[in-house]
Amino acid sequence: MGQSSKGSSSSKIFKYVAGAAAAGLSGLTAYDLTQKKHSILRSYPVVGRARYMMEHARPMIQQYFIEPDYDGRPFDRETRSAIYENAKDLDSVAGFGTERQLEEIGHETLVNSFAPVDAPKIAPRVRVGGPHCTQPYDLSLLNVSAMSYGSLSANAVLAMNKGSAKGGFAHNTGEGGLTEYHLKYDADLIWEIGSGYFGARTEDGRLDRELFAEKAQHPNVKMVAIKMSQGAKPGVGGHLPKEKITQEIADIRGIPQDVDCISPSYHKEFSTPEELVRFCAELRELSGGKPVGIKFCVGDRVDVLAICKAMVELNDGPDFIDVDGGEGGTGAANRDFTDYVGLPLTEGLLTVHNALKGAGLRDQVVVTAAGKIARGKDIVARLIQGADATMSARAMMMAVGCIQAQVCHTGECPVGVATQNPRFTRSLDVADKGDRVYYYQKNTVRSALALMASMGVTDPKDLTPDMLRRRVSTSENPSYAEMYQWLDDGALLDGTAPQEWRADWERADSSRFGRAK
Repeated sequence: MGQSSKGSSSSKIFKYVAGAAAAGLSGLTAYDLTQKKHSILRSYPVVGRARYMMEHARPMIQQYFIEPDYDGRPFDRETRSAIYENAKDLDSVAGFGTERQLEEIGHETLVNSFAPVDAPKIAPRVRVGGPHCTQPYDLSLLNVSAMSYGSLSANAVLAMNKGSAKGGFAHNTGEGGLTEYHLKYDADLIWEIGSGYFGARTEDGRLDRELFAEKAQHPNVKMVAIKMSQGAKPGVGGHLPKEKITQEIADIRGIPQDVDCISPSYHKEFSTPEELVRFCAELRELSGGKPVGIKFCVGDRVDVLAICKAMVELNDGPDFIDVDGGEGGTGAANRDFTDYVGLPLTEGLLTVHNALKGAGLRDQVVVTAAGKIARGKDIVARLIQGADATMSARAMMMAVGCIQAQVCHTGECPVGVATQNPRFTRSLDVADKGDRVYYYQKNTVRSALALMASMGVTDPKDLTPDMLRRRVSTSENPSYAEMYQWLDDGALLDGTAPQEWRADWERADSSRFGRAK
């Protein structure tokens, strides 16, 4: 009797569940057949949804099960592993030899010396500050590149700040403003000022000079960077999706919370090279004599030369130039801009170095490089190509836990780095990840110094273009000295530069950006 009652009850439950499932399936089928957004669902109701599930899972399956160690983008697995090892202070040692194809087109090699030297125990630093600067700053060879609070979580910013303070290297605030999270651990800061002037903004979107002076004179602020453009999206302003804008971020930036924050594509405080040079001088004075520089992704060489021409004519200008490569990262950008606009770092860096050299300005301006700087080899290569120091963003993100999920723009970063969602940000431990930032920078710079020592060099100034080679064919492996033009000091001023450089110098106009008619 009892068993019969139980069986009857189970049968009823099964019927209810089956009926509910059938009703739900019928409703979903009806919806798929009548909705108008997805053609595949109208043709294959319900089962067509498997396509979207597979599309969602594809990147994760690709990264963890299919992707070879050396083919991943933007950073391959082997590079990511090297970053994690450095951040965890582990030995980056492998056995049995390289797995990279040394004869592959594009592969670069450093030229070792038959007279190697001991690597310096103390890493050299670069003095930033031109003749008009009264508070110069000694910059590390590797620093935290521009990433804003908002794009990153508070815990990620705090971890980078803690690591920077412990290691004595600079932390760029990004264009989102100078916040309490950047000041928490007293790290050396580069305050970035973008076209939105966040953190020192008037109601009509211009620079509040009184507020700027107050913040720029903070003892933790060592340099000020004017962001003209960004490698990942040159020609457009910064973009912070509304999904990542909390009330706190809205208050810091002075923006609404319910719409995407998109900075203007241009600055309201200057529109010509001459005005840019004067703006640099003004900010330097307002900051109390601290170094002021500019950051951009190179497009037209004429624009770079126009800035140099204005610097020569006005006998003033930026104390440093941060060259951002087109391969640089971002929290959110249109793919057409990330894929097709702006020169890669190598070409941009060579352009800026030679423009300054040809205009007789190279000794007055420090050049920094940003764009996929991840390993010691990257630092050395960029120093050879014309940089004095380097900046790293995504590698620093990986040091605090980034797994290259590439969902920065959604606000759903699963490891709490590029999100404001408390569910995820709580997973990022500031103390632990701050130490990882410290170790990553320390070990990466140590690797760079060891590589330089194997080349017979202890001072970066002794690196020369013939110390870096690139494979261009199966039988050709020329050095950078052979592949590219290298202008002599003042060559644009005395007319000894190559003809194409002289032609662009003539076209450059200090009173306007763009080619003169």
